[in-house]
Amino acid sequence: MWEARLVGGATSMVNLIIHALLMAIVVRTVQRLSVAQGSFIYDLVQRTVVIVATGTLLVAGHYVEVILWAFTYGLAEAAAPGTDLVYFAFGNYTTLGYGDVLPVERWQMLGPLTALNGIMLIGWSTAVILEVLRRTDHGAVKSPKTAPDTAKSGS
Repeated sequence: MWEARLVGGATSMVNLIIHALLMAIVVRTVQRLSVAQGSFIYDLVQRTVVIVATGTLLVAGHYVEVILWAFTYGLAEAAAPGTDLVYFAFGNYTTLGYGDVLPVERWQMLGPLTALNGIMLIGWSTAVILEVLRRTDHGAVKSPKTAPDTAKSGS
C-alpha cells in the first residue's frame, strides 16, 4: 500500500510541475496581451481567440497529465492485462469512475490519488480560465507597462 502512495505521490508531483509550467505560460501570455479597442466584431473575435487558445492549451495539458497516469499504471501493472490504461486513467482523473475497470488490489490506492490530482488540477485550470475571462472582459487586459499601479492609489 505504501508503494502505491509513493508512486502516486511522485506522479502527482510530476503532474503538478507540468501544470505549473503550463499555468505560467498562460498567465504570462495573458499579462502581456493588450486587447485593442476596436469594433464590436473585432473585440469579439480577439477575445474569442484568447479564450479558445487558453482552453485548448489547458485541455492538451490535462491530456498529457492523464497520459502520465496511464504510463504509471502500465509501469506498475496496476490493471489487468489488456486494459485500456488511458480510459482507466481518464475515469480516475476526472472522478467519473464507472467502475468497469478496477485496479489490481496492490495498486488500489492509485485510483483515489489520481482523482485527487485531477480534481486539484482541473480546479486550478478553471480558476485560470475565469481570470482570463476577467482580464479580457471590457478591454481589461493591459500591457504590464500601462497597467495602473493600484497599490499606490489605495484601491
